[in-house]
Amino acid sequence: MQFLNRLLAFIVLSTGCSLQPSDQPAKPPNIIFILTDDQRWDALGYAGNTILETPAMDRLATEGTYFKKAFVTTPICAASRASILTGLHERTHGYTFQQGDLKAPYMRISYPVKLREGGYYTGFFGKFGVNYNDAENLFDVAEIYDRNNQEPNRKGYFYKTIGDETVHLTRYTGHQAQEFIRQAPRDRPFCLSLSFSAPHAHDSAPEQYIWQEKSNQRYEQVTIPPPPLSEARHFEVLPREVREGFNRTRWFWRFDTPEKYQHSVKGYYRMISEIDDELASIRELLSSMGLADNTVIILMGDNGYYLGERQLAGKWLMHDNSLRVPLILFDPRAGIHHDVEALVLNLDVPQTILHLAGIETPPEYQGQSLVPYVRNRNHPSARTEILVEHLWDFPEIPSSEGIRTARWKYFRYRLIEAPEELYDLETDSAETVNLAMKPEHQPLVKQLRRELDARIRSYTDAAFAPGGPDRATEARSF
Repeated sequence: MQFLNRLLAFIVLSTGCSLQPSDQPAKPPNIIFILTDDQRWDALGYAGNTILETPAMDRLATEGTYFKKAFVTTPICAASRASILTGLHERTHGYTFQQGDLKAPYMRISYPVKLREGGYYTGFFGKFGVNYNDAENLFDVAEIYDRNNQEPNRKGYFYKTIGDETVHLTRYTGHQAQEFIRQAPRDRPFCLSLSFSAPHAHDSAPEQYIWQEKSNQRYEQVTIPPPPLSEARHFEVLPREVREGFNRTRWFWRFDTPEKYQHSVKGYYRMISEIDDELASIRELLSSMGLADNTVIILMGDNGYYLGERQLAGKWLMHDNSLRVPLILFDPRAGIHHDVEALVLNLDVPQTILHLAGIETPPEYQGQSLVPYVRNRNHPSARTEILVEHLWDFPEIPSSEGIRTARWKYFRYRLIEAPEELYDLETDSAETVNLAMKPEHQPLVKQLRRELDARIRSYTDAAFAPGGPDRATEARSF
């Protein structure tokens, strides 16, 4: 009965806008959600990168829906992954580093919990990135692992085995994905979440980027162009706390000499290409098993990344380098390709997954389903602005918050003395000319400041325990 109810819900959700060419009820699809670690939006061939080779990702974009302006609401893995699980802004779910576990009421509305309740067979392999007691039991099958930070060398990425062979975590995650697909029951749809640790640098290793031997020759004969905004003046205008913080520290680890820069960017690219290899193998398996025509694949990065711009490394800040990510949704049943210009978010993904599955979305979710974009490129309630924020009170990474529209970005630092910033993205996409103090822009600054304050109040007020006020105390105790 539970499965029948979910199937009927799917039919209702699909009425008048079917992904199928006929009007017959659709079979709930299998769903594979692939999350990469630190893959920025333009680290993708389809996005215009002429050096990086990502043929499988490019094919996915060419055959599916590619979101040109996809962002994370918080540019750090912990809070971003909590938002992807729960469909909520950091301001609401309250989770980031050093905050204990994600509170149970928020996890109760997470997409894996709702999928299992709706009859889906669920799996997870890789970096979970969110502290939660007994997280593996959120899924039917799961194995949670990440880089081994106790190993300041290649063993940080090479400690998992397939048979007698010790393999890179990327290869291991791809292998586990294929085993899950082979063993998943055929009388139920499945949702497989894959969270690759790559291309995240292994911070404790001198070489930083750890790839597989098979990739040694990839990009070997290429000279990576220097990063834009690498002149000292773009660094010197940053607040002192940024200039002295982790963004600068990690720049010294990875990019401060031409030799380190070439090694690090090539390593970053090699690790992304290796994820691409696994995606290609997974799609081949789906095809060979007759599952390809009813398996949706979603691919996304968990946050953006600096590759030496402004003489910085890492993420955490409010520039688009840090916030913007690749996002592709391939639904073979749609049979159409779109490039979408609209502003979309990481917290749209769980709502999209549940919509695809025909499962009712929790009313607490703050995103929107991306399915209308897949169907006809447009969305009846497309957003005009997004809230971006990084709330962790950590001196080496200054906290900040802002609001971004298609044209304007306004942001401010929260816990330090620093000027507000305003950029006209239409004429200054690199965010180099701060207009916030210009007299002619004061009305706009005041307007965006008010809009940001209103969104902050709204999402802060939403920080209650889903399911009723009796759990409110638990949820507010972050």
